[in-house]
Amino acid sequence: MEFVDDTFAEIVRTETRPVAEVQKGYTPFKNDDVILAKITPCMENGKCALAKNLVNGIGFGSTEFHVMRAGEEVTPEWIYYFVRQKSVREKLARRMHGSAGQQRVPTEAVEDLLIPLPPLPEQQRIAAILDRADHLRRTRRYAAQLSETFLQAVFVQMFGDARTNPMGWELCGLVELGFLGRGMSKNRPRNAPELYGGKYPFVQTGDITNSGGYIRGYKQTYSELGLKQSKMWQKGTLCITIAANIGKTGILMFDSCFPDSVVGFVANEKTNVEFVQHWFSFMQKGLEELAPESAQKNIDLEILRELAVIVPPLAHQEKFARIVQQYERLRAQQREAERQAEHLFQTLLHRAFGG
Repeated sequence: MEFVDDTFAEIVRTETRPVAEVQKGYTPFKNDDVILAKITPCMENGKCALAKNLVNGIGFGSTEFHVMRAGEEVTPEWIYYFVRQKSVREKLARRMHGSAGQQRVPTEAVEDLLIPLPPLPEQQRIAAILDRADHLRRTRRYAAQLSETFLQAVFVQMFGDARTNPMGWELCGLVELGFLGRGMSKNRPRNAPELYGGKYPFVQTGDITNSGGYIRGYKQTYSELGLKQSKMWQKGTLCITIAANIGKTGILMFDSCFPDSVVGFVANEKTNVEFVQHWFSFMQKGLEELAPESAQKNIDLEILRELAVIVPPLAHQEKFARIVQQYERLRAQQREAERQAEHLFQTLLHRAFGG
């Protein structure tokens, strides 16, 4: 399942094995077949692909894929773009059954789908237009992915590798560079309904992991009671996860509460949060390795306190922070271009199959 990318809807990796090893226990398909994930949340996320360039023209995959093969009156591309519509995936999602977290789309739900069927030349003409729109969408997303490595490269150029300190900068404990403290969620049980639904933002580990560096949104809020048993952190605080996805960071763009699975860092006059945040990007893998093996990995606040941080001159750090801020403005433009390309693609899909 992980070899099919749900962002680009294509097979991005394969392994080659003797047919005898995969004839049983796998789903067979061949070139020009469309494969679509049947299990949640992969199906809803758009995990599907049009099989191309398979070794010997055949492939085997997870039993969690449905396989669709074009007949004489339809092209493979037409089927592929049809199932990439959000409306089609929403329709299939309503037919899912099974236990929570293991729900699947039954075969009959796919067989019951009704697909518009213009003449083959028209299918090919529309698919060619969708190919161009999809290429634009892919290009925008690929550019965004490439830009993710830019700031780390700038950091290395200015300060060297943060893990080895080749430039010999002064080292200080993280606790010497500002205030460091855990978020607060005193109430038990933590999911008591009366704690939620108010006006106070409540940032969780998932919000930080998916923030792209700056936390601009949240999925949950605290009530007055929730606020009383927690703590409000100010805009500009660096949030650091210490459970689940350990060492992920995001800078708050608004005042917010967060739970004790998150540590807040407020910089003093020796540093700034942009510098410390990107220093953490080098440390994240090492922090995960420090976590004890358990049902859910986590690290203690004391581990963060003792981390030795390189401390270049503040003017040098502030220059880096300005580059980060300029880059963020550019990335905001990239996100908008990506959003528009995605909207164009979905609009064309709707027009293509909606008449």
